[in-house]
Amino acid sequence: MIRASLAALALGSSFLAAAAAAQDTQDPYLWLEDIEGQKALDWVKRENAATDKLIRGRPGFEKDRERAKAILDDDRQIAEPGEVMGDTITSFWRDATNPRGIWRQSPLDAYLAGKPVWTTLIDVDALGKAEKQSWVWHGADCLAPDYKRCLVSISPGGTDADVVREWDRTTKSFVADGFTLPQAKSSVTWENADTLLVATDYGAGSMTASGYPRIVKRWKRGTPLSAAATVAEGEAADVGINVFAFMDGDRRRTMISRNKTFYTSDILLPHPGDGDFDRSVIPDTADIRAVIDGQVIIFLNEPYADFPAGSLLALPLDILASGGQVPFVPVMTPTKSQAIENVAASKNVLWVKALDDVEGKLFALRRDQPNGRWSQTEVPVAANATMSIAGTVDDRDLALITAETMLMPPTLYAVGESGAPRVVQSLPATFDAKDMRVEKRFATSKDGTKVPYFLVRKQGATGPVPALVHAYGGFRAAQTPGYLTGQPYRAGPLGLFWVEDGNAYVLANIRGGGEYGPAWHQAALREKRQNSFDDLHAVAEDLVATGVSAKGKIAISGRSNGGVLVGAAMEQRPDLYGAVISGSPLKDMKRYNKLLAGASWVAEYGDPDNPDDWAFMSRYSPYQNIRKGVKYPPIFLYLSTKDDRVHPGHARKFAARLTEYGNTVYYHEYLEGGHSVGADHAEDAVRAAMLHAFLTMELAGKK
Repeated sequence: MIRASLAALALGSSFLAAAAAAQDTQDPYLWLEDIEGQKALDWVKRENAATDKLIRGRPGFEKDRERAKAILDDDRQIAEPGEVMGDTITSFWRDATNPRGIWRQSPLDAYLAGKPVWTTLIDVDALGKAEKQSWVWHGADCLAPDYKRCLVSISPGGTDADVVREWDRTTKSFVADGFTLPQAKSSVTWENADTLLVATDYGAGSMTASGYPRIVKRWKRGTPLSAAATVAEGEAADVGINVFAFMDGDRRRTMISRNKTFYTSDILLPHPGDGDFDRSVIPDTADIRAVIDGQVIIFLNEPYADFPAGSLLALPLDILASGGQVPFVPVMTPTKSQAIENVAASKNVLWVKALDDVEGKLFALRRDQPNGRWSQTEVPVAANATMSIAGTVDDRDLALITAETMLMPPTLYAVGESGAPRVVQSLPATFDAKDMRVEKRFATSKDGTKVPYFLVRKQGATGPVPALVHAYGGFRAAQTPGYLTGQPYRAGPLGLFWVEDGNAYVLANIRGGGEYGPAWHQAALREKRQNSFDDLHAVAEDLVATGVSAKGKIAISGRSNGGVLVGAAMEQRPDLYGAVISGSPLKDMKRYNKLLAGASWVAEYGDPDNPDDWAFMSRYSPYQNIRKGVKYPPIFLYLSTKDDRVHPGHARKFAARLTEYGNTVYYHEYLEGGHSVGADHAEDAVRAAMLHAFLTMELAGKK
C-alpha cells in the first residue's frame, strides 16, 4: 500500500512537472526573461524610444522635469541622522552637486542645535569616478565604542548585491589588506575588531533557492575568507540567513537569524564562553525590534501564550543564551485601532512609534516597575502627523523624530520623555498649500471592512475630477501619508503636480499592509489576496459615490508587490479605472518563484507549483489573466534592468502581451537603479515628469 501510494505520488509529480514545462513552452515571451540578452535589450530600447517619443517632447515635460529635479535636489532638506558615534553623528546626503551622495559627520551638539558642521567622510560620486564604477551607497556599519573601523557597503548600479570594504574613519580611507567581500547579497557584522560574522556566496551550494546566503562563517583578520569557520547553516529551501548586532550599553550583542520563510525565523544566540550559536526560544514568528538593559524586545506577529499578536514582549538575553527558563514580560499591547510600527532604544528608554487609525503617536517606555514591568508614557510631538523614529541619542535618552503631513513639510525633533520636543531642523514649504486640504475617509469594502484613505485636493473643489490612487497592500508594509513632494514613492513630486492641476490624489490603506497590525496583513495573505483588490475597488467606488471622481477617470498606482495589485485591479475592473502606473512590478505569478528572489515570497502569495495554491493564485495572476477582446486602461510600466529582486521579465512580458492584444502601453526601463529604480535624483525627476505627462494625456484628455 505504501509503495503504491509513493508510485502514485511520483506519477502525480511527473504530471505536474510536465504541465509546468508545457505552460512555459506556451509562453511566447519567455525570451524577455533573458535580462541582458541582446534580443531582449533591443526590445527594451525600442519600447523606451517609443515612450520617449510620446512624452519627452510634450509641452510642459521639460518644465516638470526641471522643477522635479530642483525639488529633489533642494539643499533645504532634512539632514537625516545616521549613526550617533559618541559625540559625533553621521548623515548621508544627496543634492545637485552630489547626485550619488556624500557620507559625512558633524559634532553631535552642533547637529542637535540645528547648526551642524559637516566633514565629508566618503564622496560616492568622486569614488565612482576614481574607480570607474557606478557606485550606489548602501550604508556603513562602524564598530563601537571608538567607531574607528567601518564596513562600507556600495553597489554597482544599485543592485541589491553589493561590495563590502573595510574603511578607517580616522584616516578617511579604505584599509589596505582590510576585510573585503566581493559583490554578493551578503550579510555581515562585526563580532569584534578583528572578527566578522559573514553570510555570503561561498560558491556552489552555499545559496538558497531565493538567491540569498545560507551559511554563516566566522572570519578572522589576516586570514583568507576561504579559511573562515562555519558557525551556522540553513537549508537550500530557506529564504536565507543573516547576521546582525545590537549595542546594549558597552556590550555588543551579536545574533543570527535563520529565515526559514519570509515570516518565520529561528534566532540563534552565542552561547556564553564558547562562541557557538544556539537556537533560542524566541517564537519563530516574532521579530526582534531592540535590545535594552539586557532585554531583547520582540514583536509578536502571531499570538503567543496569553499575549496577543501585535504586542511587544521583553526577554532577558543572558538567560536566553544560557538556555535557562525564560520569563516573557509584556512591554506594550496596542489598542484595536493601533499598530506598533517603529521601535528603538536609547540607554534607559524604549521608544515606540505606533499608528492610531494610520496617524502617528510616540510612546516612551521604561523598565522601572516592580518585577521588571514596564511603564508607558505618551509623548506629544505633532498632532495628526506621520512620524518616524530617525534615530536615538543613547546617553541622553533622546529620540530623533521626523513629523510631516501631506501639506506640512518634515520637521526633525529631538524628543525627551518630558518637556516640549526641540526642533532640530524644520523645512520651509516647497509649495503653497493654502488652497489645498487633506481628508481622512473610510470606504466600505466588499466584506464590510472599513478601509481608510487620505484624500488631497484643492479647497472648495467640486467633482468629479481625475484622481490618482496609490496603494501597496502586502508584506506588512503600512502606507503612511507624507509630504506631497515625496508621494507616491519613487515618483518624487508627482502627487503635488497632480493636485496643483486641480485633480485628486489618494493614498489608500488597503489590507495586506501593517496599518492595523498583523491581522490587517493576514487578511490579504495567500488565498485572501482578493481582499486587497476589493479594498482598492472600494476606495475607487467611494470616490465615485461621493462625487470626487468618476468611472474611467481614476488612475491607480503601485510598485513591486503593488504591481500585482494594480495588474489584478485593472483586469477585474477595466470599467472603473482610466489609467495605471506600475513600477518594478510582479506580474507573472505562475513563474515568480523561479525568478531572482521570488522564491522568498511564497509565504506571502503561495506556491504556484502546488495545485492547491495555484487554484487561488490563477484567479488574479496579472500576466495569465490578460484577455483578448477586453479593452484595458492604458498602463505606464517603469523598472530597472539592474533590479535583482523583482525580475524585469515580469514587466516586459506583461507589456508585450498587452500590446499584442491591442492595448495602450507606455514602457520605460532604466539601465541602473536596482529595485528602487532611481540611482539618482535625475532619474527620479524624469520619471515624475513622464508619469505626470502620462496621467495628463490619458485622464485629462490632453493628448
